[in-house]
Amino acid sequence: MRIRGLAIGLLVGLAVGSAAAVGQGLEILFFYDPGCLHCKQVEGFLTDLQRAGLEFRVQRYDVRTPEGWSLLLRLLSAYGAELGPVPMVFVGDVAMVGDTFYGLGPAPVVRGGLAQELTLEGAIHQALASRAPSPLTRLPPTATEAVLFVPAEGCPDCPLLEGLLVRWAERFPTLGIRRLDPSTPDGSSTLEKLKRLYGARGELPALFVGDAAVVGATVFLPRQPPRSLTDSEGMNALEGAIARAVETRAASPLDRLRLREQLTLGAVILGAALDSINPCDFAVLVLLLGTLLVVGKRVKVLWAGLAFAAGIFVAYFAMGFVLYSLLGVTVGTRSFREPFIYAVSSLAILVGLWEMKDLLWYGKWFSIEVPDRWKPSVKKLTASVVSVPGAFVIGLVDSLFLAPCTSGPYIVILTLLSQTTTRVQGALWLLLYNFIFILPMIAITLLVHFGFTTTARAERWRQAKLGTLHFTTGLVMVLIGIGMIVGVRLGYL
Repeated sequence: MRIRGLAIGLLVGLAVGSAAAVGQGLEILFFYDPGCLHCKQVEGFLTDLQRAGLEFRVQRYDVRTPEGWSLLLRLLSAYGAELGPVPMVFVGDVAMVGDTFYGLGPAPVVRGGLAQELTLEGAIHQALASRAPSPLTRLPPTATEAVLFVPAEGCPDCPLLEGLLVRWAERFPTLGIRRLDPSTPDGSSTLEKLKRLYGARGELPALFVGDAAVVGATVFLPRQPPRSLTDSEGMNALEGAIARAVETRAASPLDRLRLREQLTLGAVILGAALDSINPCDFAVLVLLLGTLLVVGKRVKVLWAGLAFAAGIFVAYFAMGFVLYSLLGVTVGTRSFREPFIYAVSSLAILVGLWEMKDLLWYGKWFSIEVPDRWKPSVKKLTASVVSVPGAFVIGLVDSLFLAPCTSGPYIVILTLLSQTTTRVQGALWLLLYNFIFILPMIAITLLVHFGFTTTARAERWRQAKLGTLHFTTGLVMVLIGIGMIVGVRLGYL
């Protein structure tokens, strides 16, 4: 086959040498599958034509890659061609899909064997003579992007969705398609995050575009019940969502996901940093360190303080992860998730505003801290500790008593994480939150141990700053609550 193609190329090349000379900028797009024998034959034929003197360059795309698949669908739409077997070649005004040619006349033409080679070569000569631009110039600018997940081994609903993609590529030429591999760690993680973002459940295939998601054969839209993709109602709703995404140039689902993760991480760091300035934990820690100093165990101050902080860390992380997991399971669908987030955000704003009043009226009405009836028990337990293991245990136990004082910002952050992270990512960010949370306790311990301050001075500072500390915590809750409401309205939560 190569010898035959080379001979034909040499004969015709002598007659069209001048056309080749002026066509050095010709670009041919070649789509292939690495395991396709016919693809290798056509690629070899193109190489033979180049060796025969035809000046063109070939851009090769693997149809199994996300970029290749996305570009192929858009080119098929631009050329008015149907999806078919590889190889596929785009040159000038002609598209070759398998053994079918588009652009030679008003109707597709099927040519196989030697006739296919001659037809493809003729299309190349015509493109050279007319100085045809790259096929990429036929593509309109991408307005928005759809993200597709299809398993390599196929699935029952895959043919339905892939067929619709071809139809949508023709109807929405500015819709880009990015295909991701769900079998890779990154692809699997991204799929789970997008399903959580869109409130979608089910098995592959999956498609995310604009505000719509398709998982399996189910369509998920905001504030609407799931619909079947096989019903006309579900199909019309989905295509309407795609049309709106294209018209409004909606952000790519991957861009939305990246922004949401950045905002979530920022909220975790800010929330933890300001929540760590907590008067309740400071009071218990100062009492513990003071007790050790009174009984003459200054050498244990450092280790006891660190053990107390470690106890707080372990208890808060364990309680937080359990609540995070429950919220992730129970607040799964978008129809329930959005009202839940609105409710938690509104409560955070109200509680935050109430805490902010302590800057001017601390102690008036009531303050959000450890109830007075619990304080004697907390003091009694803490004052009984004279060992490092005991300090760790008292950190665990006191966490239960201190929950009313410290749980407000934590619950808001847990709600946010439960809707924006995978289980592993959520656990890591909870570790980060609680590490930041105990940093001031570690700092107080070090200051007392090395003699830079005393427990009495630390307690006087805490008492003097109670109103400011409550105000700061309240301000954080208000800001996070408002941010979560804005995030839901903009589609990032």
